[in-house]
Amino acid sequence: MTHRPPSGLAAVSAALLAMSRHLEMRDVLKTIVASARELLDAEYAALGVPDDHGGFAQFVVDGVSDEQWKAIGPLPRQHGILAAMLHEAKPERLADVRKDPRFEGWPAAHPDMSDFLGLPIRDGDDIIGALFLANKRCPKPEGSCGFTAEDEELLAILAQHAAIALTNARLYERSRELTIAEERSRLAHELHDAVSQKLFSLRLTAQAAAALVDRDHARAKGELQQVAALAAEAVDELRAAVVELRPAGLDEDGLIATLRTQIQVLDRAHTARVTFASVGVRALPAAQEEALLRVSQEALHNALRHSGAGHVDVTLTRRGGSTVLRIMDDGRGFEPAATRRAGRHLGLVSMRDRADGVGGTLTVESAPGKGTTIEMEVPGG
Repeated sequence: MTHRPPSGLAAVSAALLAMSRHLEMRDVLKTIVASARELLDAEYAALGVPDDHGGFAQFVVDGVSDEQWKAIGPLPRQHGILAAMLHEAKPERLADVRKDPRFEGWPAAHPDMSDFLGLPIRDGDDIIGALFLANKRCPKPEGSCGFTAEDEELLAILAQHAAIALTNARLYERSRELTIAEERSRLAHELHDAVSQKLFSLRLTAQAAAALVDRDHARAKGELQQVAALAAEAVDELRAAVVELRPAGLDEDGLIATLRTQIQVLDRAHTARVTFASVGVRALPAAQEEALLRVSQEALHNALRHSGAGHVDVTLTRRGGSTVLRIMDDGRGFEPAATRRAGRHLGLVSMRDRADGVGGTLTVESAPGKGTTIEMEVPGG
């Protein structure tokens, strides 16, 4: 049975409707590339959303397996044909991308591509992405491109709707960030009020103990025990504030400086020794830095609140073409399989979701009495 691509108004309508169904950025990107690849009958499709550092904040492919994608290595930089589409803001339709003077090669594991169709995704005057297809599945005379002018027109229509879908997804994420920021602000006020109340109670109880110490040792002892309990509760509230509230300096200072500051505060706030080291890591796209920060916060929360660790070591290093975050503690550890069966995930599900959302991986190594190591790897850096 021969492969027949979808055609006609119904197929175009189905692709456009699919784009409009999603609000999460990653889902929108995946839907766009899958729709474009199917509608234009290409072997490969990809969409890149550029960052401000010469790379891509997001890069989604269709037609490449997860194993192939991992073997290819880090996200591509803005160079060659991709850079031309982003900077010159014009379509590119080529019979053989490998023969174009701007072609700069690709990694060894990268699939071989020949005919190529790509164009920028525009939001007004801004270029917010690059959408491209490769290897049209049709007979091609020697030296000619399988993609036609009609294909280019159709892809231009998809790109216009992709711009709307991406803009909506960005607005949705921004709205969600504002909601989270408001919730954090509310939480901060609640924590402040709760700690203030506990400290006020602590002061009154300490004064009562001081008044009783000379005439009623038993009651004074009870009051001092209450002082210790109130102090412990206040410390727990403050620790929660440190872990739960994201440092405001991530956008200004970057991941490394933000992690270092956060870990210095945690080291002072806890009896456990908390250390941080970073070697050879460059700036990453904002989405990856956000995900790495979130995973580090969750893992540190677990280590410091639940594991009984005496030492927690956090490192951020390069490994080949990737950046690796490792949080290692010497606490009591746990059995990951048993934890899953019991329905107690210790935030592991959300950590894996964050890693997956930026094209990364998360591994957890732990055993009772052996401590825990959580490692997140993302391409690039």
